[in-house]
Amino acid sequence: MRAKSPAKSLSVQWEELTASDFPGAVERAKRVCVLPIGVIEKHGPHLPLGTDVMAARAAAIGAAQREYAVVFPHYYFGQIYEARHQPGCVTIPPELLSQLLQAVCETIARNGFEKILIVNGHGGNNDWLPFFCLTQLSSPRDYAVYIARPEPDPKLSEQVRKLRKTNWGGHACEGETAGMLAIRPDLVQLEKAASESGLPQKRLAGLPFHTAMFWYADFPNHFAGDPAAATAELGKLQLESHIRGLVKVYQAVKKDTTTRKLQAEFYARSAQPLKTKMDRGRSSR
Repeated sequence: MRAKSPAKSLSVQWEELTASDFPGAVERAKRVCVLPIGVIEKHGPHLPLGTDVMAARAAAIGAAQREYAVVFPHYYFGQIYEARHQPGCVTIPPELLSQLLQAVCETIARNGFEKILIVNGHGGNNDWLPFFCLTQLSSPRDYAVYIARPEPDPKLSEQVRKLRKTNWGGHACEGETAGMLAIRPDLVQLEKAASESGLPQKRLAGLPFHTAMFWYADFPNHFAGDPAAATAELGKLQLESHIRGLVKVYQAVKKDTTTRKLQAEFYARSAQPLKTKMDRGRSSR
């Protein structure tokens, strides 16, 4: 008898799959595609411009290798207008920003995916992405968009807390620098970090309003933190904590059967709002 050949492993990375393997990958992923999003922006004087997207994709791929999902290629178009004054920053017009992401979601769905999970790696996207998610209600879709909200692993978080020497910053700081030391140490130039200040300048402190200049007012160098104490050990712990959290998100999205049912109900009611029945709801008593 002829021995059976071992089952071929499927890459989790969209761009590494062959066209003939792609349908099997879609099925194995339970029709879940993960879309890591970052931006191209300055990260202090010492980290690569693509830090956010590289970090998001490293975590997304790490989680997909444990809980299979197909991870979309590098996507680096996000909200980063506040860094346009710095070399290498990539921005596109605001109206195109959402149109492009919508087009990408539609082509992902056209390729058989029914659930698109966004894994965000950039703080400047935190307001835009929930709005984008809401715009999916503007017209019927045959897929659902999710935004990952992973919970960090408690034990690893405590280890991270003990290892960290700083507890402030947030951009090219100890934490982000440690992350890059863990995944791409060859791109980190820590010796350059002291050439610029990452301290907040507080030029709009105490004023009773919000303005688009809030970030530039504090951090014109587009650098917030002190990365001097960053280590690869810290970065690996942070990455592992993130991966464990994402695995749980992947599992929850795969199991979710409610979101798309509610979407279908909502779209049907939206087409004829005058026929929507007013639900009295259930009494809690």
